[in-house]
Amino acid sequence: MAIAQAESIQIRSFSLSATDRGYEMSLDSEITLNATLEQALEKGIVLYFVTKFSLIDSRWYWLNEEVARSKYRVGLRYYALTRQYHLNHPSFAQSYNTLREALQALGQLRDYPVTVKAELKQDADYIASIRIWLDLTRMPKPFQIEALGSSQWNLRSEKLEWRMKLPVPEQPFDYKDR
Repeated sequence: MAIAQAESIQIRSFSLSATDRGYEMSLDSEITLNATLEQALEKGIVLYFVTKFSLIDSRWYWLNEEVARSKYRVGLRYYALTRQYHLNHPSFAQSYNTLREALQALGQLRDYPVTVKAELKQDADYIASIRIWLDLTRMPKPFQIEALGSSQWNLRSEKLEWRMKLPVPEQPFDYKDR
């Protein structure tokens, strides 16, 4: 699997593990904001980042089928009154003193469950993909309009794609950027 460097989001490592509860993914990425996005944060705009993992059953006789997926959305906000950055995860929130600390935490995802949508086969060869992006659809409408005409708002990783078999409990699937 080759990794292409994104200008502002780069996936450094990815892991898929089999557990007694199903499958869980973990990843480390590096997220860097440009001046436009930093200014938007300082003005109180929440930046939502989405991480999406998919497992596709590639079938020669029919359309490909997504058999498992994981989609994780986190909001990044700056509170001027407390001078802190907040990450709003789906089930909890965290505060950080610096943007650097918040972005470092934002780039880490640990043991997040993967939703299985169809029967998975241990011996099947699946196509896996992962991507992280800034979700412009969650922003206020005036910023969505501004974002349409500016590449400064286009923040995403390259879509990483590879072939794999399902991991077993003793042997997780691991990818590391070299």
